[in-house]
Amino acid sequence: RYAEHLICRMEKRINKFRGWLPRKPMKFDDTLPDLEENESFTAPFSRSRIHHFIIHNKDTFFNNATRSRIVHHILQRVKYEEGKNKMGLNRLLSNNSYEAAFPLHEVIFQIFRKTLVPLMLCCCFRRYFGEKIGLYFAWLGWYTGMLFPAALVGLFVFLYGIFTLEHCQVSKEICQATDIIMCPICDQYCPYLRLSDSCIYAKVLSPQRGNKLYQQLLSTVFLEFWKRRRAVLAYDWDLIDWEEEEDEIRPQFEAKYSKKERMNPISGKPEPYQAFTDKYSRLIVSASGIFFMVSLHAFVKVLCCSSVCMSIQSLFLLSLRATTEQPRTESEWENSFTLKMFLFQFVNLNSSTFYIAFFLGRFTGRPGAYLRLINRWKLEECHPSGCLIDLCMQMGIIMVLKQTWNNFMELGYPLIQNWWTRRKLRREHGPKAKASFPQWERDYNLQPMNAYGLFDEYLEMILQFGFTTIFVAAFPLAPLLALLNNIIEIRLDAYKFVTQWRRPLPSQAKDIGIWYGILEGIGILSVITNAFVIAVTSDFIPRLVYAYKYGCMMGYVNASLSVFRVSDFEKRSQPKTTGSELFGDAVKYCRYRDYREPPDSAEPYSYTLQFWHVLAARLAFIIVFEHMVFAIKTLIAYLIPDLPKDLRDRMRREKYLIQEMMYEAELERLQKEKNEKKKKDKAHHKEWP
Repeated sequence: RYAEHLICRMEKRINKFRGWLPRKPMKFDDTLPDLEENESFTAPFSRSRIHHFIIHNKDTFFNNATRSRIVHHILQRVKYEEGKNKMGLNRLLSNNSYEAAFPLHEVIFQIFRKTLVPLMLCCCFRRYFGEKIGLYFAWLGWYTGMLFPAALVGLFVFLYGIFTLEHCQVSKEICQATDIIMCPICDQYCPYLRLSDSCIYAKVLSPQRGNKLYQQLLSTVFLEFWKRRRAVLAYDWDLIDWEEEEDEIRPQFEAKYSKKERMNPISGKPEPYQAFTDKYSRLIVSASGIFFMVSLHAFVKVLCCSSVCMSIQSLFLLSLRATTEQPRTESEWENSFTLKMFLFQFVNLNSSTFYIAFFLGRFTGRPGAYLRLINRWKLEECHPSGCLIDLCMQMGIIMVLKQTWNNFMELGYPLIQNWWTRRKLRREHGPKAKASFPQWERDYNLQPMNAYGLFDEYLEMILQFGFTTIFVAAFPLAPLLALLNNIIEIRLDAYKFVTQWRRPLPSQAKDIGIWYGILEGIGILSVITNAFVIAVTSDFIPRLVYAYKYGCMMGYVNASLSVFRVSDFEKRSQPKTTGSELFGDAVKYCRYRDYREPPDSAEPYSYTLQFWHVLAARLAFIIVFEHMVFAIKTLIAYLIPDLPKDLRDRMRREKYLIQEMMYEAELERLQKEKNEKKKKDKAHHKEWP
């Protein structure tokens, strides 16, 4: 009866359809019948037509996730006392009558986890944890698979740069420039440096070429093919026609707008109503507050220490909780919360990389006329070899150290907590206490799932997707490092869900929700940022302009450096050393990265004509690159249909079979009525005197 209320779709007997389906790519062990995916037509369960359904074993007819949902549905609606609101498990949990409520882990799945492989995860976890968690593993597996071509291209570009180091004219000139002295990069205490001292950095930057356009297009291909994959999963998991149940109105919304009601067009019942002007005025105020807090955090993250950033983070979370928005339902609140927290985490992790890529060394002025903050502090400059090396090192730290630390904390924290719990139990009940505990008590000693569900898991992967697309022009090995991390991440998440967390309540979902929109936004942002990284941060455009003008790269390094007379330094910028201890004689002239006239010209230190040529080329490249990539992305999205052809044929085949069934059932009914009528007529004829 409750399965009918929940509209559970179960396997039905249709031999024609089973013969038409493709063969299974893998088969599970016979000891795990509940995890077997059968190929058959499904229909909403009905007790009156139970003979139409495939029932091998009544105990395993409904899978693990469906049974848990049915039990939860019953517990949510059973009364525990006489009274209007004395109903439901959630109320008992809220008034602390019960400490926790959760489905139990099953021993058969605990055994199966030892042989779990990523290809099986989404299907098995769907039947065990529900479609929502199954979709997460399906998306994670699909994303990891799409990283393979990106990783191969990035690795090829990197190796190509390594093997062609000796043929790079620019790095050769830098390594041989022992007579070029660079100006100090800070006030007074920084020494003069030879340009050849940055030889190793020039060689490191040499491989950072190519694969920019390819990575941008690959992100679009990934999103488009994920839509196709999601459609296949939705069909295979019977979610095509599934619609999320109408969410209950949040108590906060009901309390705020209970005085004004409007008829719900779906249910036909009166419900609290929020006026259009009130809703969007609150949205504007909330968005302004979030934008201010995010901007403040980004500014403080760049200029101040991490302790101040933590204070800003606390203020942000407080403002998030006290937001003026009033979402109507829990799903609306969850989407709003997800978007805001993603924005904060995105700014928190990317503010330093954006600063290095687009602001570091861009507004410092020149030697002798530095721009200063509050006319006091000199702004930070790039390394003599360029700002791209700083961005490359920052990306390497994030993709290696941060991902390693995240994986350690993701699994290590619940492991340590569970170990501490087991230690306390051994002290209280002896060393063999755990074996004597019932299953519910062993599961109770595990850690509960995050209050926000899969938010942390999705957030980690979405941020990684941002790193592998937004700044891939500066660090082509990012997809490879992400791939290696994700191969481990899938297994760690599976292990954590099965062994370290209590089993969450299964829930259904058709897609990954608002995260897909965030992925599309990151894809658009990555095109813009990579265009600016190539045009502004790297030396790609200046080299291109020089090669176009002179036909080769000979002398490029000397042409890209301007001359400064040391005697023109400001008093507060004058170096403490004259450079004689390093170079033998006192330094009279030094070089810096810019296109300016020499000090002895008619207009000393003014921009040269080459500066304006490079600037025009950079702006032109940004416009052309963005429009070209967006045009190709749009074309790819248009050419790749959302539904695969075989899936469309299967859906049409299913509709055809349903029509055939209805037609045959109607013929059978008419034939039965005709036979009954003949019997009645025959009996009536015999009785006639």
